[in-house]
Amino acid sequence: MLGIWNTIVETPLAKMKVVFNIDNNETYSLLVKTEPIPMNIIFDAVTVEGNRLQASGRFTLLSENKAEINLLFAEETFTGSLTLHPFGELKIEGQRGEGVSLSDALLKEVEKYRKPDSIKERTEDEIRDEVEKLLGKMTIQDKVGQMSQCQASNFSFGGDVESDPPQKLVAEGKAGSILGAFDINRVFELQKIAVEQSPLGIPLLFNADIIHGHQTIFPVPLAWSSSWDIEAIKRACAVSAKEAAVSGITYNHGPMVDITRDARWGRVVEGAGEDPYLGSLIARAQVEGFQGDSLFHEETIIACLKHFIAYGAAEGGRDYNTVDISEGTLRNVYLPPFKAGLEAGAGSVMNAFNIYQGVPLAGNKTLLKDLLREELGFDGMIISDYGSIEEIAIHGAARDNKEAVKMAVDATMDIEMVTTAYLKHLPALVEEGTVKEEQLDEAVRRVLTYKFKIGIMDDPFRYVRPELESEYHFSAEHLQESRELAKKSIVLLKNNGVLPLQKDHGKIAVIGPFANSKDLLGPWQFSKYGDKTVTLMEGLSEKSLKKENLLFAEGCMADCEIEGGLEEALRQAKAADTIILALGESSGMSGEAASRMEIELPEVQKRLAEEVSKLGKPTVLVLTNGRPLVLEWFERHMEAIVETWFLGSEAGHAIADVLFGEYNPAGKLTMSFPYKTGQVPVYYNHFNTGRPLTVKNQQEKFISKYLDGPNHPLYPFGYGLSYTTFTYSEIELNQNTMRKDDAIQASVTVTNSGSMSGEEVVQLYLQDLYGNVVRPVKELKGFKKIHLNPGESEKVTFSITEEDLKYYTTGMSYKAEEGEFKVYIGTDSKEVKEAAFEFIV
Repeated sequence: MLGIWNTIVETPLAKMKVVFNIDNNETYSLLVKTEPIPMNIIFDAVTVEGNRLQASGRFTLLSENKAEINLLFAEETFTGSLTLHPFGELKIEGQRGEGVSLSDALLKEVEKYRKPDSIKERTEDEIRDEVEKLLGKMTIQDKVGQMSQCQASNFSFGGDVESDPPQKLVAEGKAGSILGAFDINRVFELQKIAVEQSPLGIPLLFNADIIHGHQTIFPVPLAWSSSWDIEAIKRACAVSAKEAAVSGITYNHGPMVDITRDARWGRVVEGAGEDPYLGSLIARAQVEGFQGDSLFHEETIIACLKHFIAYGAAEGGRDYNTVDISEGTLRNVYLPPFKAGLEAGAGSVMNAFNIYQGVPLAGNKTLLKDLLREELGFDGMIISDYGSIEEIAIHGAARDNKEAVKMAVDATMDIEMVTTAYLKHLPALVEEGTVKEEQLDEAVRRVLTYKFKIGIMDDPFRYVRPELESEYHFSAEHLQESRELAKKSIVLLKNNGVLPLQKDHGKIAVIGPFANSKDLLGPWQFSKYGDKTVTLMEGLSEKSLKKENLLFAEGCMADCEIEGGLEEALRQAKAADTIILALGESSGMSGEAASRMEIELPEVQKRLAEEVSKLGKPTVLVLTNGRPLVLEWFERHMEAIVETWFLGSEAGHAIADVLFGEYNPAGKLTMSFPYKTGQVPVYYNHFNTGRPLTVKNQQEKFISKYLDGPNHPLYPFGYGLSYTTFTYSEIELNQNTMRKDDAIQASVTVTNSGSMSGEEVVQLYLQDLYGNVVRPVKELKGFKKIHLNPGESEKVTFSITEEDLKYYTTGMSYKAEEGEFKVYIGTDSKEVKEAAFEFIV
């Protein structure tokens, strides 16, 4: 029975291919991989008696569940059962070898249905005419169907949904889009039902969360934001769209452009951090990457900006919690990335789960209709987040789901994600006259318009391209893009000269739960190539180190002990000259519904670090995580700290490139790291209080400060070290006053004063010293990334215009006010040079 075996099994989620690799190296082991959905099945208790194998373990699909297997082997085949809770017992039979891809059999079938000769890119006028013709044929039920979404299977990724099977809903025209069709065969099957059996034959949109990669996984968004490389982020999104589109996905549930200031909130991992300016640039880049130059191009997908709005301001950092902020904060902090994404042409917006001014966003007419539609001019699709229409009543803002549906439609909500409140209540609301049919028409126009824009109304199967999956998915070119962005996303937080490592340095012990773990992809990814993720050990092993000089011990799991693990870790560490401590969070500790009260490393990892540090050897902390962590103890006890986040498919290679100096780290933090959890939310662009803490008054009592720690973070926004050093000249301004339609040129000369070539992100901040309302102590308004050789200097100039001074004032007018301003330029938000000018209206 040793070797590789495969089976095809029908699960409630999808048709799955399962590949088993059975080995016997002193004890039996069973490795499993699945496609098209990675289920991360781990069997850690394997027994073999004769031709029978039994094993128990766990699998992860959003949450961890039990798994058991019982197989009986013949010469070339096997039979048995696979039990995956909550799917239950699945009878399986299979054969030796890897087997064929699920996509291969589809290729010949889909060729019969393609219509390449009938496809053409229509003008806006042509689309408008076709939409009106189709709208005229539609019944109320047809229209409600286009406004409704169902899941690709009966399995739910969120709360349980009472609904008919998707095949039935699609055939009856009660679904206009599908969520979670991870299998291209499922896309084809459901699309075929839609065009052949539904009343009007309208094709389906296929939606998925393509957050940081489809099959090739890139660094999580909080990581790639730390690269400050806007073009590289755009390319990553373009690659992700290309891989997703060939598998039939046409509508992305991303990017997430929420500003995030509270590291307790798990979804900080999906965003660009705490700054509206940088967040806006990245929002625009992501939309342009996903949507390309034209949505008609079959390697692009519709981008959906989420979550509108202020979801990242959840009280206590607890997911789905209350939000209570001023309109000024809404417009000055949380709105800019959405505006940038809309200006880039995003085709969709998704509502947030929170309330604003007491009204849940899913039914908030003031924000969705008045602000998003009318003020900002958005004419694309608004889709509800999972279950959020029904949650309007749970919040207490509606009597029941029927009233919640009316609120959502009045707020111009076009599509209900997965739940069935629209199907159940909209026809009756229209019949009663409570909702006008014209409101449905407006929603359906928007949905149909995008179906014409992407070309599926002429060729419903143009995105079902199994022949390209093997070429695009996890290709060498895409992996190289992932590796390059991963290197740029790494942030060096501390270095007492131990880095970069030298290959002839001696023995290196790699210790910790992430030393040889493949859990480096992070949340919100569904790659079937997770087993090919490059671990840290694998990355280090390829650096031409002598095998005997690279030692390894896991020490502990991410959140629990391993029997004898600490002792083995110390044994290996004692034999080494340098220690790499690979610690962090598991993927499940970040992301949606992964809020944490304490943002420290788990206690078992801290104990491991404490014992290793007692050895007194040079120790480098390499972090894998999806949020800022409390690192104050590590700052005092480690010689170097390297923040690597969840870096994706090529993580191990990228980390090794940095540790050995083949790439000089240049990443800069986009979220501040606190000294203690009690500081959060902590962010650089805060307001002054009436009693601000200063260098001069820090010994006084009646000042805005803590008794037991500093106000400032351990590592501020924009912070990140290099293996070289950069020095800044004083700021030169070409003039000290500025009028409307004028500009000030602010310049510094930056010199590489170290011994290694490197990149530096030169950052420009402004401060409005007094205004109609209080303004932040600093606001990022520009940055430039430069590369300098040792001893080389470059003059960096920023042009400051009236636009950089504008904000929403008390009257909610967006303008620049007369007054005095400070200019700050430096290596991060704290270490800056300073100058001043006056703006005269």
